Order: sequence, then structure tokens, then C-alpha cells
Amino acid sequence: MNPEHADSTGRPVTVLHVSDDQWHAVADGRVVGRADAWRRPDGRTFVSVDAWDGPVFDRLADTLSARLPTPLYTLVDDNDQQSQESWRRLGFTAYRREWQYAVPTEPGTTGLNALPPPSGLTVLPAGQAAADPLRALDRVIRAEVGATVGWQSMPAEVIPLPDGVTVPDPSKCAVAVQEGRYVGLLRLAPVPRQPRIGLIAVLADRQRQGVARALLAHTLSALHRSGVARATAEVSESNHAARELFESIGARRVGANLELVRS
Repeated sequence: MNPEHADSTGRPVTVLHVSDDQWHAVADGRVVGRADAWRRPDGRTFVSVDAWDGPVFDRLADTLSARLPTPLYTLVDDNDQQSQESWRRLGFTAYRREWQYAVPTEPGTTGLNALPPPSGLTVLPAGQAAADPLRALDRVIRAEVGATVGWQSMPAEVIPLPDGVTVPDPSKCAVAVQEGRYVGLLRLAPVPRQPRIGLIAVLADRQRQGVARALLAHTLSALHRSGVARATAEVSESNHAARELFESIGARRVGANLELVRS
């Protein structure tokens, strides 16, 4: 059953469930809005609505709320008051904020190369780590994050993966090796012009020893040599250690995303 409602011009709008996790709003035979849902590795369900018309937006968001179990989460630009108000009308409230950083790559600016790496530590460039030990490292890190700060502290766009799959693309991960053991990783998404640092993670027993800085030093220097002046990164407002690390190397805030939840 596809209930009909009107858009702001009075045209009848029908909401169609087109796949397990996607809905379309249709008026006069044309798609006038879309809604999506996806699950993060921590099991939380995120939703999004793409519709310019207010009543269409509300109808799609209501459909998501009616069809999916709560809690539901969504992500909006921190400066987009209109979108925030649209979600708040439907019972969503602020949950957390995620800062967006522009990260310089020039070693003289970051100061990373002025500090020696931890004793016995080397960094394997992206694509050179052995797949099985890398996936084993990723599984341990995921378990440690889940047992401590929780995946809600990680970037909201961490890629959901099929059951049994950990590292989505080992060729994008630089890996820190110490005493023959994989102890940390940095995943770089090759976005044109401004690559995005998608994740930096270090084993709990090797944290605050300079491993993350060594991974950043290697990755940013390589980007600088290839002609890339800046990368981007997202850091939770509550992740003080990560914020201090990025700000200490000259990264500057350029925006923020606000995560909202409906319980």
C-alpha cells in the first residue's frame, strides 16, 4: 500500500518502497524525493532524505520512522538550520558534533618530520601490507573500540561492511609495524584534489607513543610529494586526543556535521 499525500503545490505524492533500504516519493510520474537507510559497523541505523519540497521531506522522513526500528540517526551540516529544523520537527534531537578539518601536507607546516618515530617502528605504504595480518589488526582495533569509547565516537561515514569483511580495501591503508607486529593503520580515501583521512587507529597498548603521528607523517609527506597541498579529516567533538593531534600539526576547522537521533 502506498499512501498518497500532497506536496506544497497540491500535487498528489506517492511513497514507493523501491528496495530494502530505499524509498522514492513520486508525483506526476516523476521522482521528487528519495530516502535511504544504512547500518554502520556498530549496528546503528542512519537515514537520509533528499527532497527540496517540505511536505515531501516530511512524508519521506515519516515513512522512515514508521518502517524502521528506533533509534534512528541522521547527519546534517552544522550550519544548515533549515535541515536541522526539518528533522527536529520529526522528533530528532542533537546527539554529537563532528568537526571537519583541512590538514596541510607540507612537512615544514606540520612539523611531523622533526620528531623521530617510535623506536623500531616503520610504516608500510598503502598497498604494501600483507592482507591477513592487516585484517587481523582491523578486527582487534574494532573490538577495542567497541569495548571502550564505542563506534559512535568514530567518523559517521565509516563504511558499513558485509558480515565477515573487515578492511574494505587494503590498498588504501598505510600500516605501522613495530617489532614485527602490525600496531596501527591509516586509511586514506583518494578523493580528487583533497584526499580524506578516513580512519587512524592504533592498538590500545601502543597508543600515546607516537604511532599515529608516524602514520600521519608518512601519509602527509607522500601526499605533499605528489603535489597535494591539503587533505581532509573528520573528528568527533568529544575525541579530544584526535582533535589535539590534528590541531598540533596545523589542521584548521572548516566545518562541522551534526548527528541527530530519534529514540
